[in-house]
Order: sequence, then C-alpha cells, then structure tokens
Amino acid sequence: MARPREFDRDTALDKAMQVFWAKGFAATSTDDLIQAMGIGRQSVYNAFGDKKQLYMEALGAYQRRTVGGHLSRLNAPASPIQGISDLLIGLTSEEDARRALGCMGVGSVGEFGISDPALVEQRARIGTLLGTRIAERIREGQATGEILPDLDPAEIAGFIQMTMTGLQLAARAGASAADLTTLARFTIDRLRPA
Repeated sequence: MARPREFDRDTALDKAMQVFWAKGFAATSTDDLIQAMGIGRQSVYNAFGDKKQLYMEALGAYQRRTVGGHLSRLNAPASPIQGISDLLIGLTSEEDARRALGCMGVGSVGEFGISDPALVEQRARIGTLLGTRIAERIREGQATGEILPDLDPAEIAGFIQMTMTGLQLAARAGASAADLTTLARFTIDRLRPA
C-alpha cells in the first residue's frame, strides 16, 4: 500500500517557485529546492518529476497568478486609460526586496530565450491572452476619446507589453519604485490626446 503524501503539494510548489524566481533555473540546485520545500529528494521526484518539470510547473503557477493580477488591474476601472495605468504602475512593488526579484517570466526569457519550445509556447499563450485584453481596452479608450484614435490597438498592446518587460528588468537591476512609476506614467501619457 502506498503511503500518503506527508506534505502539501501546493505549498511545496510555492516554495520552489520562490527559489526559482530569486535564483533562476540554472543557479537553483536540487538541494536548494529540497531545503526550501522542506521535503525529501525522492518526494520531490515523485511529486514533481525532475528539476525541469518542477520549474515548468512553478513558472506556470507564477504566470497564472501574475497574469490574473494584471488582468484584474487592467479590467477593474471603468476608464480604459486608468486600467492601463493601473496595469503598469501595479507592476512596481514598494518593497525593495520584492521589487528586486523582477519577474520570473521575464527571467525565464533571459535564461532560455527561444531555446526551449515548451517555454516559448507557454509564454506565447500568456502573452496572447494579456495582449488581446490590452488591445480591447485601447479600443475602448479610443471610442471614449481617452486614447489617441490614430494608434493601432495591436501595436500599442505590444508596446505596453514590451514596456512591462522593460519595467521588470529595470526593477531586477535595482531601479527605484519612483523611477519605475515615472516611466509607467510617461508611457501612459503618450497614449492620451493632447
């Protein structure tokens, strides 16, 4: 008879995610994961597979959580331009240690680029979901006169997503909350009619 698991899988996954987020895939050892997760080596393998499978699952959980937050900030205000502003400004944590982590998803791009087809596909799904909703909010803002009417919504959505990446990289490089917020506001101001 198989013994029941003696740990909470979601809690262990969250702890692994924190390690991968802080250190990246290559710099994270199996011992780092075992120590952080508080479970034995065999339990890690039985529950999550190898280190790469654990990373993929942790990254997926991270992306679902963060994209949920992005969409919530984007969708909450009635004003489309305010939603886009909330999306960008909401990326910046006031807490220095958390802000310095940047984005685990952006970190995976820096570490793997396009070398791993599964990661590329995972990022594309998330990016398309978010990009589509940003473009919809841009169209809404154009209809209400909040956003310049001659801008292409898909191009601006791509620009917003690249700005998000830049803000997260700058955060990882040590940019202050004030500097990141200034850059986010500068971006938003470029969308408004004069």
